[in-house]
Amino acid sequence: MSVLPLYYALLIGLALPLGLYMGRALDTHRPSVMDRLFGPLESFLMRLAGVDRRLSMTWSAYLLAVLRLHLLLIGLAWLVFMGQGVLPLNPDGIPGMRWDTALHTAVSFATNTNQQHYSGQTQLSYLSQTLAIVTLQFLTPATGLAVLLAITRTLLRRPAATNAGGGVGNYYVDLTRIVVRVLLPLSLIVALILVWQGVPATYQGAQRVTMLDGGALQVIPRGPVAPMVAIKQLGTNGGGWYGPNSTVPLENPTGLSNLIETIALLLIPVASLIAVGVISGRRRLMMGIGVVMIAFSLLTTTMIVVSERLPNAALVGLAVADSPNLEGKELRFGSDLSALWGSWTTQTSNGSVNAMHDSFNPLGGLGLLMDMFVNVTFGGIGVGLIGYLLYLMLAAFIGSLMIGRAPELFGKPLETREMRWISLAILAQPLIILGSTAITVAFPTLAGNSNPGFHGLSQVLYEYTSAFANNGSGFEGLGDATPWWNLTCVVALAVGRFLPMLVPLAVAGWLAGKRTAPQGRGSLAMESGAFVGLTAGVIVIVNLLGFLPALVLGPIAEQLTLP
Repeated sequence: MSVLPLYYALLIGLALPLGLYMGRALDTHRPSVMDRLFGPLESFLMRLAGVDRRLSMTWSAYLLAVLRLHLLLIGLAWLVFMGQGVLPLNPDGIPGMRWDTALHTAVSFATNTNQQHYSGQTQLSYLSQTLAIVTLQFLTPATGLAVLLAITRTLLRRPAATNAGGGVGNYYVDLTRIVVRVLLPLSLIVALILVWQGVPATYQGAQRVTMLDGGALQVIPRGPVAPMVAIKQLGTNGGGWYGPNSTVPLENPTGLSNLIETIALLLIPVASLIAVGVISGRRRLMMGIGVVMIAFSLLTTTMIVVSERLPNAALVGLAVADSPNLEGKELRFGSDLSALWGSWTTQTSNGSVNAMHDSFNPLGGLGLLMDMFVNVTFGGIGVGLIGYLLYLMLAAFIGSLMIGRAPELFGKPLETREMRWISLAILAQPLIILGSTAITVAFPTLAGNSNPGFHGLSQVLYEYTSAFANNGSGFEGLGDATPWWNLTCVVALAVGRFLPMLVPLAVAGWLAGKRTAPQGRGSLAMESGAFVGLTAGVIVIVNLLGFLPALVLGPIAEQLTLP
């Protein structure tokens, strides 16, 4: 019997109380017991940083604060990666990174992507892993949720808490609250469970042991792995301490650790829906969005699981020809749990793996790509729901015209300026992904892919899709540690992170300055089942129109040519 219903039930059962807690803990308009519990620490951190926590920023100041902090973090991380060879906490003597790989790594982790063009255990020192990588793994998901809170206060709250001259909150206060009240406590709990299950947590160097068979010397990399794994899963960060990620027994040793790490993929994104419903008062709207996300999730997860239960075409004629596709998978987890992880990790901006996606059957790979194209099934922390709001804004524009009304959103007129930026944020995805893919496959020496033909195209398409969707997983088989891959992916990483996240904040700020039209019988009911269906249809149609030709030339053609 499949364990998938159990995983979904456990996910929802844990996300519900967490979402209610987050709704109270992160609401700056209502005092709560969490203020007395965490307030002294937060006040100390604010004074240390020189931040006036009473100051409420305008939407533009909030946006600039996000960009300034991330530029600073990218610069500092870049320097740490290049200089790690002469910096402390490097017991294994790992040299500094090449400049372009260091830049790609800094931008990747600063955009909550964690796309790795290096192998963590052999190319990063403990200082780089803990000071640079783990710091970014806390601050970048917290930023996504902070921007969502700002949009919630500006656009979604009933009644509206801000106006044209008012503020949307304080970015630094939001960031601190999210880290202190949500990410740190959850990461501590998960890290302790993982240590209990056998994941390393030490600053000692690699262990060198003599093999019983032949007396050869084996080097076993170690480090503070458990804390990094905890936040990389909970923060929809992805990546991994070890190159093969959570396929490595040291990073994912048992069935319980696999369960915990899998649930952690979606826990906070699902809880965020509940939290926004509590803060905004729009529970029915969040419930409708949740229904669409769950439906998309079930559809692609079922597709990927069924695909991986099918035999691998390369084994035709062998004794194991009728077994599930176990190529690139851990036998400890089998095809179902590997497919579930693959589906959930691409439904968020996580990208960590417990199996190699390049070895999935073509229809399984198609499902993974579709998850990242949509990128709002649950999406990253905060940014998944923000991305959904982009499609909701487009659906509101279309739906208003369909019922013969001037386009509006929550009673606010949607005009040329708003729709221009909404369209740009949505269309940037196919332009960047397909444009970069076309240029790269036109020059095979740039691609450096290991497979010709249809699967080779899928490898290149997957890498750029993963970068733009801030996912970070890969089909591998690419020689991606080159200046071409590093620099082109930097562009996709930055545009894919900041444009879809910050455009809705700007639109919310513009709309807040407009007069709200009174609701009437002809008003667009945004919490109705019809509008929920319209938004889901817009998401499907936009992504099919943009990416269906590339999918036909990639995984679909590969599937049709199998024996």
